[in-house]
Amino acid sequence: MAYKNIDGVRVWGNPDSGALAQAKTCAETGNVVQTLLMADHHKGYSQPIGGVVVYDGQISPSGVGYDIACGNKAVRTSLSVEDIQPGLAGIMDEIARRISFGVGRVNNEKVGHDLFDDPDWAVFMAVGKQEHDKLKALAQSQLGTVGSGNHFVDLFEEAGTGRVWIANHFGSRGFGHKTASGFINLAAGRDFLASAPGEKMDQPPILLDLSSELGDMYYRAMKLAGRYAYAGRDYVIRQVLAMLGTEADLEVHNHHNYAWKETHNGKEVVVVRKGATPSAPGQVGFIGGSMGDISVVVKGKDSLESKDSYYSTVHGAGRIMSRTEAAGKMNWKTRTRSGGQISTEQMLEAVRDFGVELRGAGTDESPFVYRKLQEVLDAHAETIEVMHVLKPIGVCMAGADEFDPYKD
Repeated sequence: MAYKNIDGVRVWGNPDSGALAQAKTCAETGNVVQTLLMADHHKGYSQPIGGVVVYDGQISPSGVGYDIACGNKAVRTSLSVEDIQPGLAGIMDEIARRISFGVGRVNNEKVGHDLFDDPDWAVFMAVGKQEHDKLKALAQSQLGTVGSGNHFVDLFEEAGTGRVWIANHFGSRGFGHKTASGFINLAAGRDFLASAPGEKMDQPPILLDLSSELGDMYYRAMKLAGRYAYAGRDYVIRQVLAMLGTEADLEVHNHHNYAWKETHNGKEVVVVRKGATPSAPGQVGFIGGSMGDISVVVKGKDSLESKDSYYSTVHGAGRIMSRTEAAGKMNWKTRTRSGGQISTEQMLEAVRDFGVELRGAGTDESPFVYRKLQEVLDAHAETIEVMHVLKPIGVCMAGADEFDPYKD
C-alpha cells in the first residue's frame, strides 16, 4: 500500500505535521470510522484540506467548511488549439471582462434558475423569514459569479490531441459561506446570522447527529448549496462555450468540499471530504494543478487501496506556501502589501515560460506556492487512472488585491 498509517490516520504522500495534528484531532472527536489525508493535504480550518473523515451517523459543518460544494467543472470542446491560438489574447480579455470574478457582478444580467423554487429553501424559512430572505437574495445575486482566491476559469490544450477544454473552479459563494457560519452558530447556541467569535484553526470539528433536527436541516441546506454550486459552474461554462462559438462533447463535474452518504464495508456512513475528490471505481473527476502546471481528468480504480481510501483522492496539487508567505501582508486601508516571498515579475515570467495567457491572479496563486501535481498523482497511482492530461493555455482569476470574504 502507498499510504502510511500514522496513529490511526491513513496518510498518502509526505506527512505535513500541522495537517496531521488536525487529522488526529478529527479522529478523536465524535463517531469516527476512519480519518485519511490525501497527498495534497495541508492545514485548513478544523479539518485539514485534503482531509477525509468518515462518520457513523454524524456530519460536520466545519469539516465541509465555509465554501460548501467548491468543485470543478471541465468540458471538452470541438475546437483544437490551432483554432483559437491566434486570437487567444482577445478570448482571455473577453473572459476577464464578461465573467464575474471577485464579489460583485460585472453586468446586470439576472440569472434565473429552477433552483430558487427548490423545496429545501424551507430549511431556511424554518430558521426564520429574515434569514431565508437574506440568503435567497444573496444566492440570486451571486449565481454564476466565480469569486476570488484560488477560483478560476481556464482554457486547456489536451496533450496528444490538441483539443481545447474549458474548466472552472468555485463553489456556493456567499450563500454557502453564510449557510456554514449559520449552522456553526446554531450548533453553538448563537443566532443564525450572529457574528461568530474568531474560530481557531486547530479547534475540534463541530458535529451534528444526522438523526437530529439540526443535523437533518444542515444536510438538506448543504445539498441545496451543492445544487447551487453546480448551477453556477454550469452557467459559467455555458458563457465561455458561447464566447468560443462551440459546444461540449464531454463533461466532468465534481464537488470536493462536501459530505456524502455512502456505503462502505456493508454499512452506511457519512464521508466528509474537504479538498478531496470522490473516486469510486469508474467515477471520473477533474484535478487541477497550478497556473504553471498540468491538470488532469482521472477515473477511479477498483483496487484494495481504493477501498482503503474510501474512494477518495486529491483535489489539486496542494499548497506548500501560505497566501501571506507568498504575497505578503495586505493592509486593506492603504491597499498595499508588505513582505512576500514571490514577486509579480517572478510569477509572470513563470507563466509566460509555460505558455499561459494570464488574466488577474496574485502571487499567492503563483506556481511557486503549490506542489507539482504529478507528485501527488504518483502517491495515488493505485487508486486513480489518468485519462486526459491538460496543459493550461489561458488562466483567468480575480485581481491580485480583490477583497472577497467568501474566497476559498
